[in-house]
Amino acid sequence: MKAISRVLLAMVAAIAALFMSAGTSHAGLDNELSLVDGKGRTLTIQQWDTFLNGVFPLDRNRLTREWFHSGKAVYNVAGDGAKDFAGTLELGYQIGFPWSLGVGINFSYTTPNIALDAQDFFSPVTGFDPIPGISTPPLFPGVSISADLGNGPGIQEVATFSVDVEGDHGAVAVSNAHGTVTGAAGGVLLRPYARLISKDGDSVTTYGEPWNMN
Repeated sequence: MKAISRVLLAMVAAIAALFMSAGTSHAGLDNELSLVDGKGRTLTIQQWDTFLNGVFPLDRNRLTREWFHSGKAVYNVAGDGAKDFAGTLELGYQIGFPWSLGVGINFSYTTPNIALDAQDFFSPVTGFDPIPGISTPPLFPGVSISADLGNGPGIQEVATFSVDVEGDHGAVAVSNAHGTVTGAAGGVLLRPYARLISKDGDSVTTYGEPWNMN
């Protein structure tokens, strides 16, 4: 009986874990929107696999909200001249906050990087080492933005980063990008968005569900 009880408890725990994990999973297409631009092309912008993980702030300040953001923005262009498309792909947030003073946001993202860590170019054939070991800092800089949102209550929109794109299809992804909001006396709501802007000025934006950063 004890063995059977242990098996039943293990099954219950496994089922509970399954439902708990299902509640936090956001894999797949989250939202999308399309627009016909001035040249008759259909511009489509999508958000995929969006997940904002709110964490306890390291500064232990009651007025600070801290989170990590993972997700992907995908765009598609259809119609005549689709392959000639050029523009900008943006990711960002609409930020809602209650009455407070001097609200600021910080956001940083480290790109996949390359560095030389004491690389040696010794030749085993000649036995000659023309260049000593080389160490470098990361060769590609990270991305960081900081903005003053002013006094609340209010809703502000902040583009965390943008990239130039060309062609009829493209995507940009982030993993564990770090964000903070400081100076917010109450809860903070984050609504992630993805935006495609053509070089001719046409724009289409898709918004995700708001995430509560209590």
